[in-house]
Amino acid sequence: MSISHYIKEIGRGKDGARSLSRAQASDLLGQVLDGSVTDLEIGGFCLAMRIKGETPEEMAGFLDATHARLKCVPNSGLTTVVLPSYNGARKLPVLTPLLALLLAREGAAVLVHGTATEDKRVTSEAVFAALGHPAATRVEALAAGDCAYLPTEVLSPGLKRLLDVRRAVGLRNPAHSLVKLMNPCNGPALIVGSYTHPEYAVSMAQTFALTGAHALLLRGTEGEPVADARRTPQMDAFRDGERHLLQAAQAGSLASLPELPREVDAASTAAYIRDVLHGRKPVPTPIALQVAHILQELQRQPTTETNRVLAVSPT
Repeated sequence: MSISHYIKEIGRGKDGARSLSRAQASDLLGQVLDGSVTDLEIGGFCLAMRIKGETPEEMAGFLDATHARLKCVPNSGLTTVVLPSYNGARKLPVLTPLLALLLAREGAAVLVHGTATEDKRVTSEAVFAALGHPAATRVEALAAGDCAYLPTEVLSPGLKRLLDVRRAVGLRNPAHSLVKLMNPCNGPALIVGSYTHPEYAVSMAQTFALTGAHALLLRGTEGEPVADARRTPQMDAFRDGERHLLQAAQAGSLASLPELPREVDAASTAAYIRDVLHGRKPVPTPIALQVAHILQELQRQPTTETNRVLAVSPT
């Protein structure tokens, strides 16, 4: 098989490139994930899409191919909170594990999935390990109050290989967007999507709408799906693809800054998270608000059994 005819369409340059249909995009990425095309073709696909950019229809097709090949988390009857963690910490501590553990403490089933895409960043996997929560090695159902970190390669080896192309060419490709949009669960899920640049806020929202997703979208901390502890971002919910404003962005100057760890290494971040979980330090207000909004959205999701989650008051 070959994807050369697709590359010919998408690789005509910024102004001459043609977009693919949803079905074509699904066929293209399916071949890539199955490993049935050459490395040269994969490189051509990645570079062409980087120049052209993905349309919502193409991203929906990429998601169709991905979902058809994922080793999905079994349906436990609960709505699982899905936190894609792919950016890691650069200047600020990666607090995705804190968000996950706060949600689990309130009775939510939480799945964090990810992989390192840049060697110099501190990952959620490293922080979870420092907290005594090693990465899972297989896909298992999640009960209320469970929190699991699942490496991407466990969900899809082909998707992991595509993400690793960045190490060879130095540029992102569609996989870096679709991992923040995909649902790795057989049952109902609430996807917490995050973006760093405004153009991705638009494209992610369009894809959530097109695919009828159940999701929460915000500008996360350095691309992680956790609210910036220093300032509350806008948060939007997508219910069957329909957008609803949950939280307006914080305006004006900051009255005070939360006491965050000075270092972003895994051990320092884990120590801070322990202090917050044990009440020795307060939950940063933006993260407390995010937890509250997620728990409220879980109450809206249909499940085969009652969600055992409680709404929390922002503190």
